[in-house]
Amino acid sequence: MTDTAAWPSERTGASPEAIMSHYDMGNDFFRLVLDPEMIYSCALFAPGDDLSAAQMRKLDHHIEAAGAANKSRVLDIGCGWGAMLRRLVDHAGVGHAVGLTLSPSQAQWIRKTPNPKIEVREQDWRDHKPERRYDAIVSVGAFEHFVHKGLDPRVKLDAYREFFAYCDKVLVTDGRLSLQTIAYSERTKVQPLLDKTFPDSDLPLEWEPIAAAEGTFSLIAARNDADHYYQTLVLWEQNLLANYDKAVALVGKERTDEFRRYLRLSGIGFRGGMVSLMRYSFRKKY
Repeated sequence: MTDTAAWPSERTGASPEAIMSHYDMGNDFFRLVLDPEMIYSCALFAPGDDLSAAQMRKLDHHIEAAGAANKSRVLDIGCGWGAMLRRLVDHAGVGHAVGLTLSPSQAQWIRKTPNPKIEVREQDWRDHKPERRYDAIVSVGAFEHFVHKGLDPRVKLDAYREFFAYCDKVLVTDGRLSLQTIAYSERTKVQPLLDKTFPDSDLPLEWEPIAAAEGTFSLIAARNDADHYYQTLVLWEQNLLANYDKAVALVGKERTDEFRRYLRLSGIGFRGGMVSLMRYSFRKKY
């Protein structure tokens, strides 16, 4: 349920192998399920929106929240299939957008249509050392994979602090970060589903990103859009069912049915308030 993620097993996050076992089911499979821009994260709906319009609305929300429009350099941590990168340079006047992913199929998808303003790297954010600071940072759906299961809560929070410290280091003074992540509301009821789909990953509690940002970033806004994720999941399932035979031909009946189950159970979690979809906006402190 996220665009992409990273983070090697010798650190505190999920392993690349665990991530790619989910995301690298193949571009052709995800084309059957997602919108035309291949956005695998929660949309942002307004009345009358179809999935494609709601996904563009989500991208624009993060661009505005990060103050990224018309900036020279913007970093997208967990860039998925590149929809945010394209939106930044084609519609928001950004001079150069850099995306980080660990999924080879996603990087290949982005490079298939070269754009001199877009740069994609198969790289952990901790290994990305830019020559110049970025004017804004966006991260949609990567934060879920920054820690693995079973960590002591203090270690988990320290891992999140490391992310905010990194953003502080590579961001200009008074720069902004827009962050989207799934978060726990009731851990125990949804943990078995997450264990099966993302066996290495753990989710943050709703307050943990805010606590981890303390000292380096000021919180501008936070919103819980769990109902928007429910709507997104319903539409993904409809797309999957409409293309069921094609999906089975690509990945087999067992994986197709398991993916549908994943969508349905996830929808129950969001609709029932067990899981949240948090969108945060932060400003770097002086």
